[in-house]
Amino acid sequence: MEQAPAPEGLPPSLRFLKGLVIALMITMIVAVITVVAVIVTRMPQSFVSQPAALPQLPSAITLPEGTKAQAATFGEGWIAIVTDDNRMLIYSTQGSLQQEVTLLTR
Repeated sequence: MEQAPAPEGLPPSLRFLKGLVIALMITMIVAVITVVAVIVTRMPQSFVSQPAALPQLPSAITLPEGTKAQAATFGEGWIAIVTDDNRMLIYSTQGSLQQEVTLLTR
Protein backbone atom coordinates (compact mmCIF):
# COMPACT_ATOMS: atom_id res chain seq x y z
CA MET A 1 0.00 0.00 0.00
CA GLU A 2 1.14 3.46 -0.82
CA GLN A 3 1.12 6.18 1.73
CA ALA A 4 -0.63 9.45 1.06
CA PRO A 5 1.74 12.35 0.45
CA ALA A 6 2.35 14.64 3.40
CA PRO A 7 0.32 17.84 3.21
CA GLU A 8 2.39 20.79 2.08
CA GLY A 9 0.30 23.44 3.79
CA LEU A 10 -2.39 25.75 2.54
CA PRO A 11 -2.56 26.86 -1.07
CA PRO A 12 -1.30 30.43 -1.65
CA SER A 13 -4.79 31.92 -2.12
CA LEU A 14 -5.97 30.46 1.20
CA ARG A 15 -2.83 31.69 2.98
CA PHE A 16 -3.58 35.18 1.66
CA LEU A 17 -7.20 34.92 2.82
CA LYS A 18 -6.04 33.70 6.24
CA GLY A 19 -3.75 36.74 6.52
CA LEU A 20 -6.61 39.06 5.62
CA VAL A 21 -8.89 37.49 8.25
CA ILE A 22 -6.18 37.83 10.91
CA ALA A 23 -5.59 41.49 9.95
CA LEU A 24 -9.33 42.18 10.12
CA MET A 25 -9.56 40.51 13.55
CA ILE A 26 -6.69 42.62 14.90
CA THR A 27 -8.26 45.79 13.46
CA MET A 28 -11.62 44.97 15.07
CA ILE A 29 -10.02 44.30 18.46
CA VAL A 30 -8.15 47.62 18.32
CA ALA A 31 -11.36 49.42 17.28
CA VAL A 32 -13.39 47.96 20.17
CA ILE A 33 -10.67 48.87 22.65
CA THR A 34 -10.54 52.42 21.22
CA VAL A 35 -14.33 52.88 21.44
CA VAL A 36 -14.40 51.62 25.02
CA ALA A 37 -11.49 53.90 25.95
CA VAL A 38 -13.19 56.95 24.42
CA ILE A 39 -16.47 56.20 26.20
CA VAL A 40 -14.74 55.67 29.54
CA THR A 41 -12.63 58.82 29.28
CA ARG A 42 -15.28 61.17 27.80
CA MET A 43 -18.46 60.10 29.61
CA PRO A 44 -17.48 61.24 33.11
CA GLN A 45 -16.87 64.76 31.75
CA SER A 46 -20.46 65.00 30.54
CA PHE A 47 -21.77 64.09 33.98
CA VAL A 48 -19.57 66.66 35.74
CA SER A 49 -21.14 69.68 34.06
CA GLN A 50 -24.25 70.99 35.76
CA PRO A 51 -27.49 70.47 33.84
CA ALA A 52 -29.55 73.52 33.00
CA ALA A 53 -31.94 74.52 35.73
CA LEU A 54 -35.50 73.42 35.14
CA PRO A 55 -37.95 76.25 34.54
CA GLN A 56 -40.16 77.17 37.46
CA LEU A 57 -43.76 78.31 37.30
CA PRO A 58 -44.32 81.51 39.23
CA SER A 59 -46.84 81.19 42.03
CA ALA A 60 -48.80 84.21 40.78
CA ILE A 61 -50.12 82.68 37.53
CA THR A 62 -53.90 82.39 37.60
CA LEU A 63 -55.94 81.04 34.73
CA PRO A 64 -59.27 82.56 33.73
CA GLU A 65 -62.35 81.10 35.44
CA GLY A 66 -63.53 77.79 34.04
CA THR A 67 -60.35 76.92 32.12
CA LYS A 68 -57.90 74.11 32.64
CA ALA A 69 -54.31 73.99 31.45
CA GLN A 70 -53.60 71.47 28.69
CA ALA A 71 -49.92 72.26 28.08
CA ALA A 72 -47.23 74.68 29.16
CA THR A 73 -44.02 75.77 27.51
CA PHE A 74 -41.25 78.06 28.64
CA GLY A 75 -39.32 80.63 26.66
CA GLU A 76 -36.79 83.23 27.55
CA GLY A 77 -38.82 85.74 29.54
CA TRP A 78 -42.25 84.18 28.90
CA ILE A 79 -44.47 81.21 29.69
CA ALA A 80 -47.20 79.96 27.34
CA ILE A 81 -50.14 77.95 28.64
CA VAL A 82 -52.61 76.26 26.30
CA THR A 83 -56.07 75.91 27.82
CA ASP A 84 -58.86 73.44 27.16
CA ASP A 85 -60.95 76.11 25.41
CA ASN A 86 -58.36 76.47 22.61
CA ARG A 87 -56.58 79.58 23.83
CA MET A 88 -52.90 80.20 24.36
CA LEU A 89 -52.13 82.51 27.24
CA ILE A 90 -48.72 84.17 27.25
CA TYR A 91 -47.49 85.18 30.70
CA SER A 92 -44.36 87.00 31.81
CA THR A 93 -42.01 85.20 34.17
CA GLN A 94 -43.49 87.28 37.00
CA GLY A 95 -46.94 85.87 36.27
CA SER A 96 -48.74 88.73 34.54
CA LEU A 97 -50.80 88.00 31.42
CA GLN A 98 -49.10 89.52 28.36
CA GLN A 99 -51.09 88.18 25.43
CA GLU A 100 -54.00 85.90 24.60
CA VAL A 101 -54.16 83.99 21.30
CA THR A 102 -57.21 82.06 20.10
CA LEU A 103 -56.26 78.78 18.43
CA LEU A 104 -58.17 77.59 15.40
CA THR A 105 -59.21 73.94 15.32
CA ARG A 106 -60.51 71.93 12.40
